[in-house]
Amino acid sequence: MIFSLLLLALLPHLTLAAYVNVGIVNGTEAKAHSRPYMVSVQRGGRHICGGFLVSERFVMTAAHCYTDGHKLTVVVGAHDLSKSSARRVVKSYNIHPRYDAKNFLNDIMILELIGTTQMVKNVKSISIPNKEKDTKAGSKCSVAGWGKQTTNGSPTDRLMEVDVTVIDTKECQKKWKEKSSRIVCALGPGGFCQGDSGGPLVCEDTAVGVVSFNEKNNCDKPTRPNVYTKISSFLPWIKTILKGVKQDLD
Repeated sequence: MIFSLLLLALLPHLTLAAYVNVGIVNGTEAKAHSRPYMVSVQRGGRHICGGFLVSERFVMTAAHCYTDGHKLTVVVGAHDLSKSSARRVVKSYNIHPRYDAKNFLNDIMILELIGTTQMVKNVKSISIPNKEKDTKAGSKCSVAGWGKQTTNGSPTDRLMEVDVTVIDTKECQKKWKEKSSRIVCALGPGGFCQGDSGGPLVCEDTAVGVVSFNEKNNCDKPTRPNVYTKISSFLPWIKTILKGVKQDLD
């Protein structure tokens, strides 16, 4: 029932300025298996979102990637989605209890997999921050995914990547009229588009953000920064999930 209400709240919002479930624009093809933590979150065997391994059996992604009643699977160890890769079934969907579908607040979810990815080739988890901290404005980071490469383009089978620059959070809040401090924002000659939601913003080999939303119908030349959920703001909750204890923590 809760998930249904979240979806009802989300649908009308998709007509506004922000757009979720967002591909890599002005990027280049990643070196095969250079990002072994990347996963393709799929519904009905089709890619819908990105995600990343934070342990052998847990995947972090965006909360809005879940649709009530639709089971998800994840493909791990892939570079080219048109080729056969290992697939894992999702055991549980841990959406942050304070996820706000209308405003994309706390847009973070952790998927627990059936079985581990320990023995899968070209698979390795990525580290996340170990304490609450801001990513310094001007930091050079990167984002990757299998989504669209232009606003009106098609998704790509091969993993793409692009460098981006983190901007000041207050500046981002002003541009988006966003009050939450639990975000990281970035701009660059490229960025993400439809199909990359849930992927990581990577700075110095650490995942600091989760792809959340961008400007609707304007992936190519956005006037506002891309927005990511700030991972370090959710560490107490993340730790309880990874330890198998579910609590409504901040």
